[in-house]
Amino acid sequence: MLSPEMEDYLKAIHEHQRETTGPVSTSTIAESMDVTPPTATSMMEKLEDRGLVEREKYKGVRLTEEGETIATEVIRHHRLLETYLTDRLGFDWTAVHEEADRLEHHISEEFERRVAAQLDDPDVDPHGDPIPSDTLEPIEDCAGTALSECQEGEQVEVTRVRDRDPDELAYLADVGIGPGTTLTVVDTPPIGLIEVELEDGTRVSLPEHVAVTIRVDATT
Repeated sequence: MLSPEMEDYLKAIHEHQRETTGPVSTSTIAESMDVTPPTATSMMEKLEDRGLVEREKYKGVRLTEEGETIATEVIRHHRLLETYLTDRLGFDWTAVHEEADRLEHHISEEFERRVAAQLDDPDVDPHGDPIPSDTLEPIEDCAGTALSECQEGEQVEVTRVRDRDPDELAYLADVGIGPGTTLTVVDTPPIGLIEVELEDGTRVSLPEHVAVTIRVDATT
């Protein structure tokens, strides 16, 4: 049995592996887990001893096949729980991440199967993140483009919003932006705020660090 903390580290490594082609550095893991680099290094040693990560000196770590499977299962639990909390219990989509974080380590496989069946085996969670299948196949990269990369005049639909920062989610919900929202890009200055227009004509200025976390697809 792994501790919830170990599973959280595996999940963090999995997330960062999808954003880079090389090993994930200890400093990146430490920042993600809000711990000191020595603390992260100590955990990497424990995970290596269990055969869940491979370490490259001075470079970082990669998940082993077993580590990848465990991380994928935790992610499946998390995203199913987020969907259940939103669709069945009436939680706001901006407020389910932390609830799911607390629950994801403690549900049984039978509970997971029943939740999935109640939800008709959804493909994505409320933030647009893909939900791994029950066979725990590797998660496919999400399609779409970062809003920050769109050109002026493009009309797009939001498909995914990163759920790491509750303050960012609350801000986006407050201005009416979430998965399924249609936007027109109005202004994309080299540095600064990206201006978009909603279907009702409301204009919203988004900081670039927020726009980069929003994935979109062209509507035309």
